[in-house]
Amino acid sequence: MLGVIGGSGLDRIEELQITDHKVVDTPYGSPSAALTFGKLHGQALVFLPRHGHDHSIAPHRINYRANLWALHAHGVREIVAVSAVGGITTTMTTGLLVVPDQIIDYTHCREASFFDGVANPLQHVDFTLPFSSVMRKRLFDAGSAAKQKLHDGGTYGATQGPRLETAAEIDRMERDGADIVGMTGMPEAVLARELGLEYAMLALVVNAAAGRGDSVREISMAEIQAVAEAGMCQVRRIIQAIGGSSGR
Repeated sequence: MLGVIGGSGLDRIEELQITDHKVVDTPYGSPSAALTFGKLHGQALVFLPRHGHDHSIAPHRINYRANLWALHAHGVREIVAVSAVGGITTTMTTGLLVVPDQIIDYTHCREASFFDGVANPLQHVDFTLPFSSVMRKRLFDAGSAAKQKLHDGGTYGATQGPRLETAAEIDRMERDGADIVGMTGMPEAVLARELGLEYAMLALVVNAAAGRGDSVREISMAEIQAVAEAGMCQVRRIIQAIGGSSGR
């Protein structure tokens, strides 16, 4: 079953034939919202908005463990994680859809593992390639089917939030090798890996990062919202194309 985790701007999926809503409890507490079950062009799908249905949960307050556990416990094995990001490098222009292939984690004080030696015995997982090649391919196939251009590759820098970054922090991140910046990619990606889920990110660049381009002095939240609303229409078309694909 396919799971879609919606980020900023994606609180529903058009054309999803909803069959059920389920409030779920997990060993790690409550997920961000009830799970929405349905079918999209014959593909069974579960949708979960990571910030809640009213977009009220800050990135550092999201119960990532409960979200991933709930999806896994209800049959999800493949996940598309939708994220709004800032563009750091010159190739990451506003409005671009990106399928990143690497992550740098700048977050702190988040519950970042199921294998913490408390709730579950300590285990180590390989995270050399943090995103699933299977799901990345499905995204590119869906992009082709929907006639939507997707940028292949890039390093996602995960920051703490909810504040945006300083220009100096973005300079540092670029030196580190980050191409885009967001607040929710970690620990979401590693928790998916620990559960054996095929997880990939579809990132929409909604603004130039701090100190870059139009954001050289200030980042306009109104402009971010406008780009997100337009770009999420493209994201929905890609998700619909995944629903209409034959899978692997």
